[in-house]
Parts: sequence; structure tokens; C-alpha cells
Amino acid sequence: MTENKAITVAADIGKWDVEHSMDELRALCETDGVEVVAEVVQTIDKLNPATYIGSGKAQEVCDLIEKLGADLVVFDDDLSGIQTRNLEELFGVPVIDRTILILDIFAKNAVTAEGKLQVELAQLRYRLPRLLGLGNGLSQQGGGIGTRGPGETKLENDRRHIRTRIRSLSEKLEDVEKRRDVTRKSRMKNGIPVVALVGYTNVGKSSLMNALTGSDILAEDKLFATLDPTARRLPVANMQNVILIDTVGFVSRLPHHLVDAFKSTLAEAQFADLILLVADASSEHWNEEIAVAKEVLDELGCSDKPMIQVFNKCDLVDIRPGIPGVAVSAKTGEGLDELLDAISKKLSERIVHAILLFPFSDVGKVALLRDRGNIITEQWKEDGLLVQATVDRNIWPRYEQYRVSPDMTE
Repeated sequence: MTENKAITVAADIGKWDVEHSMDELRALCETDGVEVVAEVVQTIDKLNPATYIGSGKAQEVCDLIEKLGADLVVFDDDLSGIQTRNLEELFGVPVIDRTILILDIFAKNAVTAEGKLQVELAQLRYRLPRLLGLGNGLSQQGGGIGTRGPGETKLENDRRHIRTRIRSLSEKLEDVEKRRDVTRKSRMKNGIPVVALVGYTNVGKSSLMNALTGSDILAEDKLFATLDPTARRLPVANMQNVILIDTVGFVSRLPHHLVDAFKSTLAEAQFADLILLVADASSEHWNEEIAVAKEVLDELGCSDKPMIQVFNKCDLVDIRPGIPGVAVSAKTGEGLDELLDAISKKLSERIVHAILLFPFSDVGKVALLRDRGNIITEQWKEDGLLVQATVDRNIWPRYEQYRVSPDMTE
């Protein structure tokens, strides 16, 4: 399939850093297999309700389409159905907006049944209010950006049909969320702490997870390479294991339809005991990218969670003194020990250091402690097994009755 040649278009109305946003839009296009052949930016006070940009700028885009052989125009903002229809009539080529582009990338990368359901739900919710402006476009089968969707064969121009499909998808995702809740409750019951990797897309969360756990999760240098949460066990000090979870990345102005659709996935951060907020140390815009991640976390109600700021890719830059977090490199392994220490210290608030004496009749309970805590020493005594251990506060009530004074170790 021939790569699309696109012209990207933005209107600078003073709401965000347009230069950075356009760089990001270019990266999104490249991720979706689209070559950007020209960029057009118009500084205006008010958006045109009919064509988004002014008539002069629209004509400039028309000229560039003819001159450069572009077959797609991508706008760096949401377009209404009427704007899309008018612009396509004017340009003579398909027109998509930032959200449709992101949805298309998600549709390509969705692997699991849950991921496909989430993407289709987000697509339908976004398109439903735009049916009037898009006319019959949604009723046509075909390929290309904005038309692919997991599980879809035809999107009919019928609100009732789409609303029915939305209800069906929502019910299926509710069932998936219930099953995920069972898994979460099991983790909580077992007392195993959960640490969630959260951050902007392409900051290297999956690479960091691989470096920490020795796993081989897909880690590509592109946006949204990972959609579905992945969990791995990670040994740290004071505990034998924590559960480390990789989550979907964020992007500036992440469509609310995606946040809503992926809530069951993003909820891994809600139920985490600790969040590792990962940033790209080599990015000139890490401040803004951290702000975007925190904004989404606030939306999810995670703003009060214990958090460690992690700056990945520190091998690419000279880390400035006083950087507000732990500097690491998933590629070289630099700083990983410091990160594990930081995780241990943060989680230590939920740890009880104790000396326990298990009578011979209860020695079997030590096996459970080995799995859910950390045994430092074991010593057989006349009246049972003496253990020095660190125990998670969530399961401490099971062991509190066996606590003895430090004199017993002498």
C-alpha cells in the first residue's frame, strides 16, 4: 500500500504551543504510515465555523495539494462534521483531524479483544455527533485512515444503529472490567503491592519495564506501541515481589473519548500502590509532557497517589543538577538500582519489620510469608521457628499474633 502524503494544518489561537503540537502531529502521522510533505499554520483570533481556517489559508492548502501531490489533509484539532465535509469538497482529498488520526493508530495497535472493543467504542462515540456533517461517508466500506476499526465491517449512517452498538460495546467492556476487578481484588487480598508505569507516549515505559523485570514486552520507538496493560513481577528490597504494570501512554489533548473508553485499562493506575511517572529526559518539552500525564491522572482521581518521577533516556543527555526525579536509562541500565531503592523506600511505609515465632503447629504459614513478604533470617528454637521478616501491612493482621520481642533472637 502506497504511503499517504499529507499536509498538516493548524490554527494558532493562543491556547497551546502550536510548534510543539505540530511536531507531535508529524510524529503521529509517521506512526500511522503517513508522510508529511508540508505544514500550514494560521494565526487567527477566531476559528471559522464552516472551514476552521480562513478562505485565504484554505486556498493555500489547495495550491499545496496540487503542487506536492498530497492525498490527505490532517488538522491539528477536532473538526465538526460540517467543517470536514466543506473542507473535503474544497480540497478534493480526504480530511481528518487529530482525534481521528490517534484513533486510527489505536485501531492498528489494538491486539486484545478488550483493546479492539475500546477503540471501536471511542470511534463510534466520536463519530456519532458528526453524522450530519459527514453525510453518507460513514456508510461506505473501504480502507484508509479513519475507516478501519476492530470488528467493524460497515458503519451505517444511522444514529439508532450506532447508539445500539455503543450500548453493546459498553456492556461488553463492563464485563471485562468486572473480570479485571476480580484480578485486582486477588492482588489486594494477597497483599502484593502494585506499581504502575505511567507517562507520555514513547518515553520508554515498556523498555524500562523490560530492563527492570527481564521481560520482553514489545518496545518500539513509536507512539502508542503499547495499548494493553502488561503485568510482571519485580523483586525489590524489603519485599520479595511487587507487581509492575505498564499502561497506555498519554499525548497532549488526548481525546476524552479515548480516556473514557480506556478507563478500565487506565484504572490500573487508580488501584496502584505507587505510580512511576516516567518522562523522557532528552525531550525539550518534558515539563509539558509531565503536566499532560498529571492532568490525565487527575481525571482518573489519582492525584493523591504516592508517586516517583522517573527521567528515562538519561544516556542521551547531560542530566542537569537538581532534576526533580530519578534519572535512569533503560538502554544502559544506569540508575536502575537507585530507582529500585526509591520504590522500596516509598513502599516501606506499608511494611512492618517484625520478629515472629511460629509454633510447630503453625510452621506451614511461613510458606505464605515467603511469597507475600520477605524473610530475612530463620532459626529453629525449642518451641518453634523464629523468623525475622518484613510483612506487608495489608496482611500483617494474619501474623501479628506471632510477634515476639527482639530478646528472642539473642
